[in-house]
Amino acid sequence: MAAELLEGKVVAEAVLEDVASRVAVMKERGVTPGLGTILVGDDGPSVSYVNKKRETCKSVGIASFHIEIPASAGQADLLAAVKDFNESPDVDAYIIQYPLPGGFDFNEALLLMDPDKDADGLHPVNLGRLVLQEPGPVPCTPAGIREMLKHYQIAVEGKEVVIIGRGPTLGRPLSLLMTLKQPFANAAVTVVHSGIADLGSYTRRADIIIAAAGCPGIVQPDMVRPGAVVISGGISWEGRKLLPDVAEEVGEVAGWITPRLGGVGPTTVAMLLRNTMLAAERRLS
Repeated sequence: MAAELLEGKVVAEAVLEDVASRVAVMKERGVTPGLGTILVGDDGPSVSYVNKKRETCKSVGIASFHIEIPASAGQADLLAAVKDFNESPDVDAYIIQYPLPGGFDFNEALLLMDPDKDADGLHPVNLGRLVLQEPGPVPCTPAGIREMLKHYQIAVEGKEVVIIGRGPTLGRPLSLLMTLKQPFANAAVTVVHSGIADLGSYTRRADIIIAAAGCPGIVQPDMVRPGAVVISGGISWEGRKLLPDVAEEVGEVAGWITPRLGGVGPTTVAMLLRNTMLAAERRLS
């Protein structure tokens, strides 16, 4: 029996509907939320992601500000763009599209960012807020995954969650989020990675598997307990073809699974705009 689909588009639409209504209220008070994007180089997927974010801004009434930096430029140009957005009264939150071309230091630019304008929730101050359960922007892909679990009423509290991947944008912050004593969290979380010899010995006992390794097909059917929830958060590319971390055949074993397209991606964009809206609300207050 095929797994039921965790359709990210449905979840994203619900989030964006709420964002649009709250943005409309702010506009009535004379405030238009603004999201900034910094794009370095012309990497195809990155260009596509940034364009999608800007299009979605327009659909919910958020102003979009964009700075493009050629790959031939230098670190000083990136830092200047960060300073511009830090100082701009029109930009409530912004992102530095990752990854950057060789020769650029993402961490240096991130540390220069105003934490209160960090739309991605990746600044060390905001990761610290997450650890302490203090208000602040939550990293977008982890937040989108939790929103997906909430939308489909997937039981998480007290369950065993295995996260494959320990990256700073997904696996690491997601492990923090899933252990918090909050609804749709409060789980027993194990973090593994592609360097583990027998991943299946961990994943076969999991109620929920979240693949965040960026390794195509790292999750195979024999690694999944029948009926488990499987979420593919990590992706890689072969030319223009998107390759998920979870093999398509896993859908014959799992109880719930994200589709190859339209899974976590739409929720990530939606949570980015939610973080921007929340930053604007803080400005109003």
